[in-house]
Amino acid sequence: MLRNRENALSKIEAKLKKMGLDIPPTHPYPSPNRTSAVQVGNLLFLSGHGTGRQAMPLNIKQYGKVGGDVTEQEAYVCAKSAALCMLASIKEAVGDLDRVKRVIRLYGMVNCAPDFDRHMVVIDGASDLFYELWGPEYGQHARAAVGIAGLPRGAVLEIMGEFELHPEKKETPRKTVKRAVKSVVKRATKRAVRR
Repeated sequence: MLRNRENALSKIEAKLKKMGLDIPPTHPYPSPNRTSAVQVGNLLFLSGHGTGRQAMPLNIKQYGKVGGDVTEQEAYVCAKSAALCMLASIKEAVGDLDRVKRVIRLYGMVNCAPDFDRHMVVIDGASDLFYELWGPEYGQHARAAVGIAGLPRGAVLEIMGEFELHPEKKETPRKTVKRAVKSVVKRATKRAVRR
């Protein structure tokens, strides 16, 4: 039975609501030569989602260097904010966050001061959210967290991701015919009852 997507939240979105979080709107990329997500078979590859291009959720500090004008804790929340934007891109690409079977890998880049070396704690903001949403079996993922000298527009960080999707459920021709016959019979029965 198909769910009415207008009225029903996916399991992942329901978890987010319980956490007091919402999926933010997506924003188009400034150039047609790239996109936020590319699906290859049952794998979904996400482009870098950073803090420097559009308004972000969670009222974060979007620009600056971690270990300089941005604290480690502020940067952690930036990573969580970027993860929410990643979820928005996934939903836009595949229609439903419940299509995600597992988080495969994250690659986080932190714009930081030369002596800052806790990049892993910063990117935990995204990792912790995905782990909480998909649980220890499917939310645990491979990851890299690196510090770099700068990011476009002075963004605090940028995160790329790879996700495995559940295969799309396609009805067999037999099921489609069966459903069509049921529908015709149901309509005919209603007409006969009215007479």
